[in-house]
Amino acid sequence: MIKVGLINYGSGNFNSVLNTLEFLKIKVIEISKPDQLDLATHIILPGVGSFINTMNKLNERGFIEKLSDEILKVGKPYLGICVGLQILATIGTEFENHKGLNLVPGIVEKISIDDNRFNLPHIGWNEVKFQKNNFLFKNIDENSNSFYFVHSYHLIPEDQNDLIATCFYGTNVNACVGKDNYYGVQFHPEKSQNDGLQLLKNFVDLK
Repeated sequence: MIKVGLINYGSGNFNSVLNTLEFLKIKVIEISKPDQLDLATHIILPGVGSFINTMNKLNERGFIEKLSDEILKVGKPYLGICVGLQILATIGTEFENHKGLNLVPGIVEKISIDDNRFNLPHIGWNEVKFQKNNFLFKNIDENSNSFYFVHSYHLIPEDQNDLIATCFYGTNVNACVGKDNYYGVQFHPEKSQNDGLQLLKNFVDLK
């Protein structure tokens, strides 16, 4: 039986993701302690805020080693949302350099755009373009999808094979990364209506 472990470390969008999963009739386990991850078949880490703050909160609650083991050693599917994507990187550069989980080697950097024409944070709806076929976007139309973004930073992977989707906001912005059993989306599927619902359905279908 599918049981999605939704990590609650104080992220502002925890309840939004929880409500969306419950709307989809998906069994959810609220994860507030690392050992509770044993109960989950899938793991979702929501995120709103800075890279360093998220890593510090996870570290304070003892999640770092256990989360990495569940992803890498046990092989449970993982989906990081927004900052939950960014912490997959080697290093984040928001405020100061800080180590991430290093599961998708790369650096989280501020989006480089013409600030006379485009504002940061990047807020609003964008169509994403698929760089490769991936199950996360099954039954989602590349030519008419729409996902909701709120961010100023994105993950630039060392290996372009880890890049799954981009969007355009004055420049190409990395919108989805992943490999093996773990993935991250820079947008918020819980706020992205039908396309977001389909993506979450696709994720829980991953065995």
